[in-house]
Amino acid sequence: MKSTILNRLYKEYTGKEATGIEELPSSGSNRRYFRLLGEPCLIGVLGTCLPENEAFLYLADHFRQKGLPVPKVVSISDDRMAYLQEDLGDTVLFKAIEKGRLTASFSNEEKDLLVKTIKLLPDIQFAGAVGLDFNICYPSTQFDVRSIMWDLNYFKYCFLKATGLEFDEDKLENDFQAMSEVLMRSQSSTFMYRDFQSRNVMIVDGNPWFIDFQGGRKGPFYYDVASFLWQAKAGFPQSLRKELIGHYIEALRKYKPVDEDYFNEQLRQFVLFRTLQVLGAYGFRGYFEKKPHFMQSVPYAIANLRELLKEPFPEYPYLSELLHKLVNLNQFSDQIKKRSLTVRVMSFAYKKGIPDDTTGNGGGYVFDCRAINNPGKYERYKPFTGLDANVIKFLEDDGEITDFLANCRNLVDASVKRYMERGFTSLMVAFGCTGGQHRSVYSAQHMAEHINKQFNVKVELVHREQNIEQTFEPREI
Repeated sequence: MKSTILNRLYKEYTGKEATGIEELPSSGSNRRYFRLLGEPCLIGVLGTCLPENEAFLYLADHFRQKGLPVPKVVSISDDRMAYLQEDLGDTVLFKAIEKGRLTASFSNEEKDLLVKTIKLLPDIQFAGAVGLDFNICYPSTQFDVRSIMWDLNYFKYCFLKATGLEFDEDKLENDFQAMSEVLMRSQSSTFMYRDFQSRNVMIVDGNPWFIDFQGGRKGPFYYDVASFLWQAKAGFPQSLRKELIGHYIEALRKYKPVDEDYFNEQLRQFVLFRTLQVLGAYGFRGYFEKKPHFMQSVPYAIANLRELLKEPFPEYPYLSELLHKLVNLNQFSDQIKKRSLTVRVMSFAYKKGIPDDTTGNGGGYVFDCRAINNPGKYERYKPFTGLDANVIKFLEDDGEITDFLANCRNLVDASVKRYMERGFTSLMVAFGCTGGQHRSVYSAQHMAEHINKQFNVKVELVHREQNIEQTFEPREI
């Protein structure tokens, strides 16, 4: 049994037998990890590739000499294909922020762990690069045009082709070349972790420690920020990403000056590249190696890509066109729609009761319009509704409804934004007045149009007492 070598290493290091050995869940690579039980507990690693092992062993020793929080390797087999390292426990950052990931509402404790992690990243990238022999890095010594094209073609052949989407390979290669030129303008002599994400961060006594950096190489620091903050299943809302980027930039300034506008624009380029690279990996592990865990992550990566495409990438016209088609394929768009927000806006008459929330979520907002000057008390407006020009003019000239709706929008906008970030699927907003004809109809109509335009979400509008229904579909992006 291959784990026999780990037991032997354990006995040689500690002078006693391990009391047990248990295999730990595998990651994306073919490396196998074991926990050897006893005093002390140690983690045993069986590699399948000697250069990869050598890269990890060298980097772990180098980083420890720099005072960086990485596990200490305590014993290595003669063939260097197996080794023991200190056991950092079971608290993976990905698990420690699970509640936040599932709800997109991160607690102060979860945010604190994320801030600590992102602020340590520049230390690994810059301090970790001092005196480092990048020639030992595997499978590539540096981030260059060749490695960029490897990853882009990984996406093309392992994911894009597997979806069945037809494309012009020559045009796509032109845009891949353009992307490599954009990315290479950020080249630097820093250590690029490459797979810097919350599954590769352990929490020990409330502080982050780093593992699985054996694929690192010389490369631009933007890549790791993109990997961490746009990790497919991390579920970071945009507001939290922005906050964490701020902390990263603050820490980065210890090593170099930062032009924040340029930083954010270049980071966006790396987010696109990293997303394509990740989809390629998911495609290979899922479509070809038939590992379901990776296919389960695809919708999250597609959702990241869909959000990213809301702002254009004029540098890559054909790729952009193709990616819009990709995210709107039925196999992906149906999954996204299941998690998309629908806002139901209603007008009603209080004398007929507040509308029920048919989704079972308990409603949302009910706004009382009855304090606003009522057109219905004037005979000339009684035949009309809040959709008619003369009633609209009356309400807007009076001015009360304008201030009223501005306050309503502040509340509703905040909720719509958070509901979208947290992956909620329904929100109800209702406006009531005496007869459900003038003030509430005007308010509901304007709110529905505003939400659809501002957030590009589906809005179902119902003027209950007028028997009028209208659906505002989100625009195709």
